[in-house]
Amino acid sequence: MADELVHYDVTGGVARITLDSPHNRNALSAQLRAELRDGLSRAAEDEAVRVVVLDHTGPVFCSGMDLKEAGGAAAGAQGVNEFPAILEQIWTSPTPVVARLAGPARAGGVGIVAAADIAVAAESATFAFTEVRIGVVPAVISVTVLPRLLPRAAHELFLTGETFDARRAVAIGLINSAVPADDLDAEVDRYTDMLALGGPKALAATKQMLRRAPAESMSADFSEMLRLSAGFFASAEGQEGITAFAQKRKANWVP
Repeated sequence: MADELVHYDVTGGVARITLDSPHNRNALSAQLRAELRDGLSRAAEDEAVRVVVLDHTGPVFCSGMDLKEAGGAAAGAQGVNEFPAILEQIWTSPTPVVARLAGPARAGGVGIVAAADIAVAAESATFAFTEVRIGVVPAVISVTVLPRLLPRAAHELFLTGETFDARRAVAIGLINSAVPADDLDAEVDRYTDMLALGGPKALAATKQMLRRAPAESMSADFSEMLRLSAGFFASAEGQEGITAFAQKRKANWVP
């Protein structure tokens, strides 16, 4: 039986999904894709999980598709066909997802970073959209990456394949924070601690709201958002949060 390439554990309401395939720089092999999907599903189905952290072993977060497996047209197509489901699982996860990068991300790995709600990287981490340099198109990852990136930066970096650092990744909207390597875990903990304070249903609904399609008019938008707001003010979760605030205590969902 093949060794596990993705580890899953839950501590204090935080599900940590760790890519552990350093021999190929955590490339998205068929086995790793399947195990990553399983970990994301487990986290989404577990009501005790409040935050998901995407982590990695080795010096590289994720190098993208496993090109050794993608050597033939059929194998390459299979990998590309399976990858959107992974990005969609991360993007639509009802539980907030934080990506922790101690090292580089390339191609599909950057798509994963963009799909996460929060992304934190060591200042030494680098990024690149290398697809055009091997004669392919960064098509699938564009679905998660383009909503994050400034348009000028997207044109430049998608077309040139140039490597850029974590500070620039922050400046163009790809990641949230770049910190010294020694401070990476503390910065991830800072975000997970804040996310755990939010009501689980409110967080899931807020994620849906953030990715909703524009309404036909401002009036229609206000109408829809008023219904959403009123529903949560009247909900058991909303009432518990309001009561906890008034009583100066933690809400019952805080780990």
